[in-house]
Amino acid sequence: MTAMLLGKITKIFITHLHGDHFFGLPGLLCTISLQCSPDPNKLPVDIYGPLGLKDFLQRTMELSRSQLVFPYVVHELVPTSNQCPAEEWKEVFSMNREEVSSLEPQGDTIYLNPAEDSYFLMDNGPVVIKAFRLFHRIPSFGFLVEEKPRTGKLNAQKLKELGIQPGPLYGKLKEGVPITLENGTIISPVDVLESPFPGRKICILGDCSGVVGDGISTLCSEADILVHEATLDDSQMDKAKERGHSTPKTAAEFAKLCKARKLVLSHFSQRYKPANQIGEGDADVTELKKQAELVLNGQDVVLAEDFMTISIPVKKQK
Repeated sequence: MTAMLLGKITKIFITHLHGDHFFGLPGLLCTISLQCSPDPNKLPVDIYGPLGLKDFLQRTMELSRSQLVFPYVVHELVPTSNQCPAEEWKEVFSMNREEVSSLEPQGDTIYLNPAEDSYFLMDNGPVVIKAFRLFHRIPSFGFLVEEKPRTGKLNAQKLKELGIQPGPLYGKLKEGVPITLENGTIISPVDVLESPFPGRKICILGDCSGVVGDGISTLCSEADILVHEATLDDSQMDKAKERGHSTPKTAAEFAKLCKARKLVLSHFSQRYKPANQIGEGDADVTELKKQAELVLNGQDVVLAEDFMTISIPVKKQK
């Protein structure tokens, strides 16, 4: 990842506290710091993740004597006991969480909103971000990124009929501000704006063998992109569930329930390789794609790759 991209990171989301998913976080923060110039006005990097993440970062940064040129804030999600096996839940909450020092990073403790079956994380400009519960060997989370509806186009014909010329008044109406004409007539934005453009929606699930709660399919309903793990193929369903993971069938059935427009499979076991890299004992990763597409009646499924970019077209007006 280039220095330019690193410097633009302002939000980081951690799904769960298994080492392969968050041990690299301190190093990432230090790398971002090395690529940035000290700026007293720089906004903090917001980090969202399960309870315990703040303690880990605080201890790691102090033990390594790491000093960042920017502040960071850790927002911790408090899980519920039904997100992992009972014996693991006891282990998670029996750990010593004594205060390390007075330099504890700032941040919120975020609890589940039972009414919406989700955790509200942020409402920042054009997007709203929420988290939801997943079942894994330890508590895991998924994240919803939803774009707010965008203002519709101005109806040029109506504006012409009203005698409103292009200029500052157009801008006010576009921003949702009513205007008053010279004859005293008040024009409301709804009078001259076409239907808004529906927002786009992305749902990203961390490691899991299923979701927790009845409202998640509604939360992810008609997602433009649904990213779901598929660690093992369908022939190893029992092994996948035992380890808290999913198969293509599990992912596709959830995508079908949500009426997701595109399913992206991720988090494949190392045994699955591209056709040109298959060695002894390896399996073809495209088999996972085929199994998911079978459940989705041929709907195209994408196999995730590192640094993959997927374009989501702007939705048409209703």
